[in-house]
Amino acid sequence: MPMITLSDIPARGGSPFTPAMGVFLLALSTAPFWLPAVGLYQYLGIEVAIWLIFALGFNLLFGYIGLHSFGHGAYLGIGAYAFGLFQQEIAVSLWGGLLAAISAATIAGGIVAAFISHRRGIYYALMTIAFGQIFWFCAIKLHGVTGGEDGLLGIPRPDFVLGPIRFSLADNTSLYWFSAVLLALVAIGLWRLVNAPFGRVLQAIRQNETRARFVGYDVWRIKWLTFTLSAAFAGLAGGLFSMAQESAYPDVMSLHQSGLIVMMILVGGGLVSFWGPVLGVILYFVARDVIGGITETWLLWFGLMFVIMVMSRPEGIAGLIHVARTRLGHAPAGRSAPKPTEV
Repeated sequence: MPMITLSDIPARGGSPFTPAMGVFLLALSTAPFWLPAVGLYQYLGIEVAIWLIFALGFNLLFGYIGLHSFGHGAYLGIGAYAFGLFQQEIAVSLWGGLLAAISAATIAGGIVAAFISHRRGIYYALMTIAFGQIFWFCAIKLHGVTGGEDGLLGIPRPDFVLGPIRFSLADNTSLYWFSAVLLALVAIGLWRLVNAPFGRVLQAIRQNETRARFVGYDVWRIKWLTFTLSAAFAGLAGGLFSMAQESAYPDVMSLHQSGLIVMMILVGGGLVSFWGPVLGVILYFVARDVIGGITETWLLWFGLMFVIMVMSRPEGIAGLIHVARTRLGHAPAGRSAPKPTEV
């Protein structure tokens, strides 16, 4: 069976409220009620929501336009530090901190993208690693700004304030609801983006960059914009991360963290489906908590599963679900790929 690729998928417009989106939003809105019932804890929902924002934004770069960034954790960390520094040095403000997180990550991503967008393949990937390591090194060495290896500690969780509405985000339940609403907006917005003509252009560049340039697309500018947008979503996730952890530290910018997001997307099937990152992130955190409760070597087993999946089913879980649906008669026979809005 040939490997499924997003480039095989026609762009779709229309409403983002598909059955898959409905299931996703239903799971988000009910998670605080069923997480304890299945033996999981409330904070896990916050972690998953934050990493889903990061993963969905990263898949715009990795899955749709096909650019391999292996240092993307740097922009998550930049967002976390920017949020923390805003709270500690300027004002305790939710919207100001999130704006600072998104702005800092967007600026950093835009600068890096300006240097690497003329590259392709392994050279592009290596340059993303190099810039990621520069940011990580700066986070460790700039003690007066970042706190060095200890990071920024005691970052407050500011209240949610919107006109006359005000409520505290100090407890995990309220922070989950806030993160879930942002995640829902991100998912709907990105769905519309990748199903617009812009998404089709991204897939065209992934399939053949030279041909896309030949028919008149400004490939450099589109690659620059996609990387910058992806960094902006990472910055948003970083701001929420620093709120959840009430700290920001260099480890979040490491190659290890950058590799995790790539692993999640590949296992989930982000190269073939819009919902692949969702499946990959959920699988990772469930494996961490369930298998981790049995053995300390849970990451070894997750890594083995990743290797087996890449070798046998490179289209990931989303591809497996599509194949199963096809065999059960729920998908048209002969279709080589699921639609971006379905898994």
